[in-house]
Amino acid sequence: MQPEAEQLLALANQSRSAAGAAPLQWDPALAAAARQHCLRMAAEGPIAHQYRGELNLQERAAQAGARFSLIEENVAIGPDPSAIHNEWMNSPGHRSNLLNPEVDRVGVAVVASRGVLYAAADYAHGVEQLLPAQVEATVASLVRVSGVTVLRDPATARAWCAGQRTGNQPMFFMRWQDADLTRLPQALVDKLASGQYRQAAIGSCPADNVQGTFSAYKIAVLLY
Repeated sequence: MQPEAEQLLALANQSRSAAGAAPLQWDPALAAAARQHCLRMAAEGPIAHQYRGELNLQERAAQAGARFSLIEENVAIGPDPSAIHNEWMNSPGHRSNLLNPEVDRVGVAVVASRGVLYAAADYAHGVEQLLPAQVEATVASLVRVSGVTVLRDPATARAWCAGQRTGNQPMFFMRWQDADLTRLPQALVDKLASGQYRQAAIGSCPADNVQGTFSAYKIAVLLY
């Protein structure tokens, strides 16, 4: 990590601590995306969040390998990291990004050019990239709370998830896509709570990209 970037991270976490927000963890993929943009800023001169022919923030971060459900960016020019941090803290929009309790990761890049420092900080809420079996196991743990038995073989549910409606027809079917696997869709929660169903099949399939940027999981639940 660059010394200047390390200083900006430390200053950000000091400000977050004072505001009651959790500290940010360093994310190498976000840092790579931030550096790519920072180099472009230094080459262009005037700072911006996107230049002609450049990918947008979400696409840059995804291309660098970041996995996220939320992403924001601060950019600045300043003589040193402390001045840049103060710029961000004195700008409502930049301050909101830096102190946002919803973000938990950051990548920072600093490039020296024209006698000043160009800085970019990409803040994100990170998403762990799970395998299909891990996604299914996570959703199954939420379904079992209702007392419904989860079938061991996910093949049928995986097919339904992918749009191939084969095998036993369920009494109820739901398919959704989300980056958050800590809760079920309310409509499914209501069905599970109705007491009408005894078994569930759960399957995961490749997610449809949200504008080719955010990480997400696609899941199907079949109730019998």
